[in-house]
Amino acid sequence: MLKIRNILLSLMLLVAPVVFSQQSEIIKNYINTYKDLAIAEMQRTGVPAAITLAQGIHESGAGQGKLVLMSNNHFGIKCKSNWTGESVKHDDDSRGECFRKYKQSEDSYKDHSDFLRNGKHYAFLFQLDPADYTGWAYGLKKAGYATNPKYPQVLIKLIEDYNLQEYTLIALGKNTQATDNIIVKNDLPAEKPAVDEMPQAKKPVYPDGEFKINETKVVFVKKGTPFLAIAKQYDIDLAKIFEFNEITRAQESAKDQLIYLQRKRKTGINDFHIVQPGETLHDIAQLNAIRLESLQEMNWLKENEMPAAGEKLNLKTKATSMPKLAVRENYSLLPSIKTNSTN
Repeated sequence: MLKIRNILLSLMLLVAPVVFSQQSEIIKNYINTYKDLAIAEMQRTGVPAAITLAQGIHESGAGQGKLVLMSNNHFGIKCKSNWTGESVKHDDDSRGECFRKYKQSEDSYKDHSDFLRNGKHYAFLFQLDPADYTGWAYGLKKAGYATNPKYPQVLIKLIEDYNLQEYTLIALGKNTQATDNIIVKNDLPAEKPAVDEMPQAKKPVYPDGEFKINETKVVFVKKGTPFLAIAKQYDIDLAKIFEFNEITRAQESAKDQLIYLQRKRKTGINDFHIVQPGETLHDIAQLNAIRLESLQEMNWLKENEMPAAGEKLNLKTKATSMPKLAVRENYSLLPSIKTNSTN
């Protein structure tokens, strides 16, 4: 019995770092997706961007929770008597409680800001220093936002672990080096920075071995890794490696990259992606485990058309307009490999 217990403990110690790494990457991806929206909402209503992001991460499970997936409700806001929009039933403090449902995540972020700004119970929060995230965290608990007695500590830890305070400082005009998008002040659009002035996003750190992105099996391989070795190790046909990853046949990987072991999805796990300097559409498709053809179709892009850095690409729904394109000499795009899949 003791031997079995020791084996189980050893397995838990081996698995724990991989799980933590995956969870951390999911949270970072969530922050990268919604940080600009949190900044804009702070400038519109005064709700600190750090608090908004921390609540969004916690309440939605970094975009992975059941409630957010079926309702785009990132903040766990219940219907209340004054809600006239769509709703869903979800188990929380009681079974089958009524929660607000939104058409898109942006609507959830805006409603969250308005919910706090217009709620009489939260009025005292707006008298605090917006940079005082500790005061805001404890104030939200005091005002009755959540029943969890450790709610303030949860928010504070997220803010400090992921340096969310920098986005509050950006909104306050005290830090201008950490965002990729236009910052709006006083409801007037600011001038968009030149591409070469935009900071590069930090490269994600992936776990060893097989893991999942957007519910799709994937591995991260180093430059020079033979594709045949990947196929043999994961018992997959070599031709499928090239087909699933929409790359041309080669003996080995020409760079460090994600290699999917099954067909990618038609939609992403996040609502949108902000194009980084130097990214190609193929890079974006791989990062989000979405098919290149689907990414192009959702954003009105033809083959070999590449959006400019800083543009927002839709990952779940059809965009209302085509993004601004990069100057052709500044980009190249890997050709997509057409498949007959209907999955």
